[in-house]
Formats: sequence, structure tokens, C-alpha cells
Amino acid sequence: MALATLFALRAAPVRAYERLQGPTELLYWDSTNAFNGYTLFGTHGTTYLIDMSGQVVHTWRQGTNPRFLDNGNLLDASKDDPSGFQGFVEVDWDGNKVWEYTEKREDYAPHHDWVRTFNKKLNAWTTMYIANKSISHEQAIAAGADPRKGPYDGGQMDAVVEVDMQGNVIWEWWFFDHVIQDIDPTKPNYAGQGKTAADYRNKIDINMPGRPLKRDWLHCNSMDYNAESGHIVINSVQGELYVIDHDGTFVPGDAKASIVLAAGPKGDFLYRFGDPARYGQGDPPKVLENWDNATSGHKQMGGSHDAHWIRPGLPGAGHIMVFNNGQYLFQRTPHSSIIEINPFLDASGRDTGNYVNPPDAAYVREEYDHDTHNPPRQISRHVVWTYRSINNHGFFSQIGSSGQRLPNGNTLICSDTEGHLFEVTATGKLVWEYINPVTKELGTVKVMPDVLPMVNSAFRAYRYAPDHPALKGKDLKPLGTITDAFPRQPDPRAKDRRPPGQDGKKKGKGGGGGKKGKRGDDPSDRPPPQESN
Repeated sequence: MALATLFALRAAPVRAYERLQGPTELLYWDSTNAFNGYTLFGTHGTTYLIDMSGQVVHTWRQGTNPRFLDNGNLLDASKDDPSGFQGFVEVDWDGNKVWEYTEKREDYAPHHDWVRTFNKKLNAWTTMYIANKSISHEQAIAAGADPRKGPYDGGQMDAVVEVDMQGNVIWEWWFFDHVIQDIDPTKPNYAGQGKTAADYRNKIDINMPGRPLKRDWLHCNSMDYNAESGHIVINSVQGELYVIDHDGTFVPGDAKASIVLAAGPKGDFLYRFGDPARYGQGDPPKVLENWDNATSGHKQMGGSHDAHWIRPGLPGAGHIMVFNNGQYLFQRTPHSSIIEINPFLDASGRDTGNYVNPPDAAYVREEYDHDTHNPPRQISRHVVWTYRSINNHGFFSQIGSSGQRLPNGNTLICSDTEGHLFEVTATGKLVWEYINPVTKELGTVKVMPDVLPMVNSAFRAYRYAPDHPALKGKDLKPLGTITDAFPRQPDPRAKDRRPPGQDGKKKGKGGGGGKKGKRGDDPSDRPPPQESN
């Protein structure tokens, strides 16, 4: 685990840019500049709510991708694996189930993300979620998929599904309804004589170069709804995010009409960001002539996660924030970052109030210190703020992760693979840092040894102010740290993921006596990284 911070409360201040082992839980807290509140995160089947000193104030017996709702309850997936689950469970403060939804349709596979929102047209609360929807070989060919790249058995494309509180599907949007192709003029979605798929940035090329249709084709891992605009942002791990219109395609009381409207032209992309080469309006990454150098081209992000709208009243409100894992960018030393995107800027930097195609807004050349060994990159003018650690060994997560803009302008970051939670100011100053001590293989640990990524994984983290509806009137007395008050023994069913030659005995360090947490899927048993981010 690599950390670039001042250690506090546990040891004398030292610099630690790279290390083989080190302490877990609270490492640093600048109480003057951090945003005071409570941090919520789920790990290995348990959700923890901790105060600023790292003391636990409450727990729940579920923990995948939890978040508080405006009604004060907690909503999470029904299974401890963000890559796939059957539905959702809403519980109150005491863990009592108050609502649940299960996807029962055979061809739908919910995964990764969801949002509870108030549907203004329906005047009721609803839940939206991402689900992979199956496509047959015959459907793929009928939509212009290249027969030479098939067969397409097992193909899937992501959909966004909306259900009411009774579990009825009331709206649905599907990528497959918005595909374009330029190889078969007999198909209705043919680009047209003299045109190519590149002429349709508001649709997606079903014959995307190098990526034929397959299972989990786009692997969308995050989505969010903007209540002011009525738009949805959905992010693909491959390095693009898309904005679509929900409210303009929703017909209250008529699910069939809503789905038809969302499948038509009104459901085409309003905006897309991240990799303009995918629609023929930018340079793709490539290996250069001497093959020990490469370029990212105009690709802005890769392995990206947690695309969401910055909420009203917060600095940057109405912009899109996304965690750029830094994968697939052909850099010599990959480096994760948080980026804030203003999709309305033109080439002069003027906020037009309307979505602008990123290539039309142009790019700026960004250079890196010589000692990072990274070549310059072309950065979109739509990127108006970014954070990354100075030392590129100090902050990197190849999968998962999140970012959250806080009321004081700070940003809370969760670096999934290392269980690394930290808060930075707008200028990049560290003000709070915490390491998740919970593992399956080792139990809870006060010192994290040299282990593989994801051993102490935390998919996301959220900070809540003390006056949030979920916290008002609640007993928030500190109960002790996780390792001291909530120890867990190693799970004997967990695969030991330490490299061969290291101590493979499953002994908890700093644990003992605790109950075993709910077992989820071992990350090592998941599909390869390009499938499971």
C-alpha cells in the first residue's frame, strides 16, 4: 500500500510515499480544515459508520455499496458483490427490512449501481438501476453486427431500469436501442450512403473497433440522476460516460409508452465524454514506432467509476464528477485521479448552458514531471478540476472507487483496491486519511502487510453531515475502532491471496473473538479485470 501523508495519532510524523506494510484505520485528521461528519462504507458484507476519529458509531449486517436515503434509511444491494446481485434491500437504523426489490426477469442482470430519486412527473419515489440485458445472436445480426465477428451468443448491453415502490417497471432505457452501424445497408440502423458511424456521436457503434459484442459489452459501473435537468449520466469502465434524457422520455402512468419513447431518437445520447476516437472524432491511444513509448491520444480516462452529478448547493453544482482509475491510458506509470467535468464549455471557455461535444471545446497539453516518466497528454477543456497525488505511487486503484464533493469544497475519495479513504481540499491538501482494516483472509488487522490488491477493498465511501435525516436524533456515541470493538477472525472459506512464498497462514492480526461477517464472492473468483471493474 502506498500513502503520501503525515501519519498522526499513531506515530511520530513521517513521510510514507511507498511501503510494504503500515498501520490501518485513522492515519491523519486536520480537524480545522476537514469537513466534520460521519463516513459510511461497506466492506466484506458489513457497513460501518465512523466518526472523524475513526471510531465506529453504528454498523449494519450488509455492506456492498451502501448509501443513506433522504428518508433516513440505508439502501444497498442484496448480495455482497457489486459486480452482480438480484436486487436491493432498504433497512432502517436498526437493520429492519422496510423495502426490497428483486429482478425476476430472466434476461436482466442488475449490477454495480442504482439511485433512489423523486420522480416529479409521477410525484413519487422510484429506484433506477443498471442491468445487463441479454441479446441473442439473431438480434445482434438484425442490428447490423458484423457476421464475421460472431457468433454473438451470450451478448449483453446495459440498460437503465426504473421501478416504483411497488416494484413495477415504469421506464427503461437500453443501449441496444441506440446502436448505429455502417457495414450493412439493408438494416434500418445503417448510417447512410456516404456516412459512417462517426457521423452519429449521439449513438454507439455496434461494431466498435476491437470490441465485438459480447457478454457485459460496455460494463457500465455507475449512474446518477440530475433532478434539476431530468438527465441521467451512465459510465462505462472502458472510458466513456453518456448523458441521456429521462424526464423527456417518461410518460406517467404508461410504462409501454415510456419505453418506446426512450428507445427512439429522444433517447439518443445528449452528451458523451472520455474517448472521442470511439465515434471517430479524436485520436485513439497507440503504441509509437519504437514501441517502448505510447500515447493516450485524446482518451481522457480509463477504468473509470462513480460518474455522478455534483449536487445543488455544492461547489461545482451541475458538473459531472468521475473517478478516473487511470487504466488503459498507455502511461508508463498509471495514476488515478478525480476529475470534474463542465460539459457546457465551448472552446473559449464560455459556459453555454448547453452540452458541447468535447472535441469542439478542444484540448490543452498537460506535461508531467520528468521523474514520473509519463509523456504529455491532451486534456479536454471540459475538465475544470482534477486531483491526483504528487507521487504517482501514492494513489492508484485499478478498479472500483469513488469521489464526493463536500459542502466546504473538499472532496472525499475512496481508493477501492487499497481500502484507502481520504479527504483533500480544493488545492489538494490532505486533511483526513483512513485505511480500511477489514479483510477476509486475515480478519481485522491493525497493521496491513504486503498483500494483493482488493484484500481490504472498499467499493465506495460517503461522508454525511451530522444533520442528515439518517443521523438526526440517533445515538452516535463512539463505540471504539473496528479492530478493537468489532474484530473479525479470518474467514476459513476465503482464498489466501498473498503471493506464493509468503506466510499463507490465515491468522488475524489485531483481531480475535469477533463474529464472521457475511460471505460475499471472493474478488479473485471474479472475471478478469476488463470484465469486473
